[in-house]
Amino acid sequence: MLQKIRILPIPAFTDNYIWLIQRGHHAAVVDPGDAEPVMDYLAHHQLQLCAILNTHHHADHTGGNLALLQQYPVPVYGPANESIPGLTHPLHENDIVSLPELALEFTVIDVPGHTLGHIAYYGTDILLCGDTLFACGCGRLFEGTPGQMLSSLNKLAQLPTQTAVYCAHEYTLANIAFALTLEPNNPALQQRAKDTQIKRAQKQPSLPSTIGLELATNPFLRCNTQVLRSAAEHHLNQVLPDEIAVFSAIRTLKNQF
Repeated sequence: MLQKIRILPIPAFTDNYIWLIQRGHHAAVVDPGDAEPVMDYLAHHQLQLCAILNTHHHADHTGGNLALLQQYPVPVYGPANESIPGLTHPLHENDIVSLPELALEFTVIDVPGHTLGHIAYYGTDILLCGDTLFACGCGRLFEGTPGQMLSSLNKLAQLPTQTAVYCAHEYTLANIAFALTLEPNNPALQQRAKDTQIKRAQKQPSLPSTIGLELATNPFLRCNTQVLRSAAEHHLNQVLPDEIAVFSAIRTLKNQF
């Protein structure tokens, strides 16, 4: 009988999560910014690394690639349009990543915004989205435009509501605090704040989230709602013409929060 998939966070730096996907004695890692905690985990649990998956080029997501490759000569998957250390399998939208050791397949989704070549990996009820979609938030626009990021988020919002969302940072409490300034009367958001505070007080990750929970609470997936438009217009004291303008306004407010 096929052993069950486990997806576990390996903490790195101050707030990064390197996601480790395990089945039996094999594992893949997603966005290993630091090799040391990954190697420690693999050794401690006697696991064999079979692949590295990168979502984008930032060093806190790729910095451990080369050190891991010295010990584990494995395929490195990542966006074709970015410079990824050790990249062996450059990926474009709709490419399929097959990991036979884990009996898993992922479809590649282009999600530019945080960086221009950013990709996400989607498998059955699993989304590995790097710094595009966060729990109750989204990534900063370092390279892309508001229109690009909104389009990317809207792509992810179309995934099945039960899809588990594995993003790369523990930003949830701060993101919820910001979201509450826009939607203080959202009962789902109020409940999420309580649930997340309990998890973090117990030193548990707030992740994974789900697409359904994000649709109910994440302001960046709710730019098409009247309540978010009204909140953004109130904060800026101006009329916003469309959903991109609402998104851009909310992203600017979050940058200043």
